[in-house]
Amino acid sequence: MAQNTRAKIIATAEALISQTGNAGITLNQIAEQLGMTHAAIYKHFRNKQELWEAVAATWFKREIIDKIQITATGTPAEQLHDWLWAFVTAKKRTYNTNPQMFTLNTQYIDNQPMALRTVLKDAYRIIDTLMNYHDENYERAELILAAFSIFTLPNFKETWNEPDYQPRFERLWQLIKNGL
Repeated sequence: MAQNTRAKIIATAEALISQTGNAGITLNQIAEQLGMTHAAIYKHFRNKQELWEAVAATWFKREIIDKIQITATGTPAEQLHDWLWAFVTAKKRTYNTNPQMFTLNTQYIDNQPMALRTVLKDAYRIIDTLMNYHDENYERAELILAAFSIFTLPNFKETWNEPDYQPRFERLWQLIKNGL
């Protein structure tokens, strides 16, 4: 029951953000939409920051991580290459398809490094699994993804539609692949 309520709070917050085009909605607005008190939201989230992280992580998983399809063939490094390419392509597609929601869902995360780590945890987990690192803190996976920040961080979104996008990705891949 608590998970259902938590999911409803996240979905309602996301819907309000989408409807208003503003990430500055209040807990009172969310609670009113759900027919509960804003204090009831605190039973599921410690604070507004935790709720916003959950909204961003849910959106990111649904719109980017869950849309990545690769076939698990080749060496771990080849699989990682294919997954990273699918990941950066999914981010680019999401930005191009719905730039307003992309911006709204990333503007909070851009300024919160710890929240960014939370949102990217699924990506780190996938990289760790592909590479058989078995690193409980995902340190190597985090570094690999950080190397591709020009293709993943929203600050660089204006460069994602440049004609040399894939060649730049491949040049970066060539730089890091031997260090995996």
